[in-house]
Amino acid sequence: MRVLGVDPGLTRCGIGVVEGVAGRPLTMLGVGVVRTPADADTGARLVGIERGIEEWLDRYSPELVAVERVFSQHNVRTVMGTAQASAVAMLCASRRGIPVALHTPSEVKAAVTGSGRADKAQVGAMVTRLLRLSAPPKPADAADALALAICHIWRAPAQNRLQQAVAQHAAKGRTS
Repeated sequence: MRVLGVDPGLTRCGIGVVEGVAGRPLTMLGVGVVRTPADADTGARLVGIERGIEEWLDRYSPELVAVERVFSQHNVRTVMGTAQASAVAMLCASRRGIPVALHTPSEVKAAVTGSGRADKAQVGAMVTRLLRLSAPPKPADAADALALAICHIWRAPAQNRLQQAVAQHAAKGRTS
């Protein structure tokens, strides 16, 4: 499975592509950051993020896009920009028919480090180890994007089984 992970942000939108399956060594295919100037108009920044994500989709042809689920913060401006960048990533993938999965920061941290409260340095260190890299990807947004992709690859089989079980249960309820 090839997954494009997106750590959304208006100034720095982390992007990472990981390939592999649960239980086997994973391979990083690419990592980077789509940057937009903080002083630019929001619309222009969103177009810049769209162009960057489209380039990554063209280059790597992922089977799925994993995006960090936006969660409430105290700073409404930050949350709005993150949500807008997140929506752009989901739109780009959906327009191409690529499935999108959302993962919370604590889900990603728990999947990669074993603790939902891990800090950025711990996530970077584990991404480095799991992908057999010589150094942690910089900036942290890039490492977070790879962590999102890893999280999805590892969690997808269990999520698929759960969805199938729920669907079977619902189908039994309709035939009873």
